[in-house]
Amino acid sequence: MGPEEIAHFKRILTAQLEELTGKAEETLNDMESAPANFPDPTDRAMQESDHTRELRIRDRERKLISKIRETLARINNGTFGMCEICEEPIDMERLKARPVTTLCIECKTKQEELERRQKS
Repeated sequence: MGPEEIAHFKRILTAQLEELTGKAEETLNDMESAPANFPDPTDRAMQESDHTRELRIRDRERKLISKIRETLARINNGTFGMCEICEEPIDMERLKARPVTTLCIECKTKQEELERRQKS
């Protein structure tokens, strides 16, 4: 993978990290400023339901933020785009679809098959 491609992925990941971090801060500000006193129990329940849904989304995004930071570290140390298991290059199409991936499609498929067998 050339330096231009690596720079491209770094730009994408950095932009995504900034967007997700901004959303997390926005959610926190919205929850802090939301009215806490509702005379109608239905309104209160609706607000709590909305907050719960929003927190679940942010938790998923928090995990993605962690993966993005790990990927940026791999870019900086020169291991980006290499499979953690077989140490072969990850296909460019796979990286374009999921830049935070750490496994090539073959190793990921084997991992998922093993997980399915263990659950059975």
